[in-house]
Amino acid sequence: MLLGEAKSLTRAWVEAQAPALGGYQGSLMTGSAIWQPDDEELWPTSDVDVMLVLDEPLPPVKLGKVRHQGVLLDVTYLSSREVRSPEDVLGSFYLAGSFSRPSILHDPRGRLQALTDAAAPEYRRRHWIRKRCEHGWSNAARHFGALSGALPLHDQATIWLFGTAAATIVLLGAGLRNPTVRTRYLAVRHLLADYRLLDEYEPLLAALGCARMGRRDVERHLAALEAVFDAAARVVRSPFFFASDVSADARPIAIDGSRDLIERGFHREAIFWIAATFARCDKILYHDAPPLVRDEQLGAFLALLDDLGVGSTADLLERVGQAEEQSPRLWELADAIMAANPEVRD
Repeated sequence: MLLGEAKSLTRAWVEAQAPALGGYQGSLMTGSAIWQPDDEELWPTSDVDVMLVLDEPLPPVKLGKVRHQGVLLDVTYLSSREVRSPEDVLGSFYLAGSFSRPSILHDPRGRLQALTDAAAPEYRRRHWIRKRCEHGWSNAARHFGALSGALPLHDQATIWLFGTAAATIVLLGAGLRNPTVRTRYLAVRHLLADYRLLDEYEPLLAALGCARMGRRDVERHLAALEAVFDAAARVVRSPFFFASDVSADARPIAIDGSRDLIERGFHREAIFWIAATFARCDKILYHDAPPLVRDEQLGAFLALLDDLGVGSTADLLERVGQAEEQSPRLWELADAIMAANPEVRD
């Protein structure tokens, strides 16, 4: 299916379903769908990210994965408070892209289009790019500050993973690239190559612990994840935010998407989402599975953490310190990319 057709089907679903929600204001797309032309193929390992803008209070968990006429949607809720002004969206690393290009699916009051008209001309200004980079790096501070040995290991690992990966948000933001989630390391690799900074890529992988990891090692961890994923998908019942990401519908993204990266030669780039999915699955098993079932699957997750060098709280805290020490170099790179980017305006 071409992306243009997928967008049309997504719009039809939104127009039919979303207006019935309490406090509904409008909807828009985020993610890779808005960064690619309509004549490109929507791959089976991709979904279409949709945000439904609602007045607060928001539902406690996102709607998540929804399959509609062959298109897999990933539907989340966005508070209308986050899109009150052009300044709100221009300073947000995850919203600005949607207001810099066509992304609106349904806008009954015209508010989202008015925001787009005001924000899009300012999107490439250096001031706002820097603001978005700072917003992205605030994710690292937020995650790292929450790391505690009192938490279960899957929560500690998730905090460390997303805090460490915030470096990719800074660099992608500086390059005016899509701050993608699952394939963020591949996106940063391409970015640094484009700016002749590829030597700076290995330290990012080293911070993640996979710089020296071979393809066979990653394939082994993915094979182990398949079993854990299927076990978690069978028992999940708690209303976790990510619950629909561990399901039969989401399997092509979590499992097949990682396999695709490996087969294309980017096995190290696959590790981030393999590790994040492992942690999510273990959280589900910890809460929703009988202890014996969780114990049967736990070894695979611990083996991955050991290979990444973060098998304990002490290891994770040491990595946090290293990431914070390396942050000045990260900002040097971001400034260099902004300075070299012909699209950036003062």
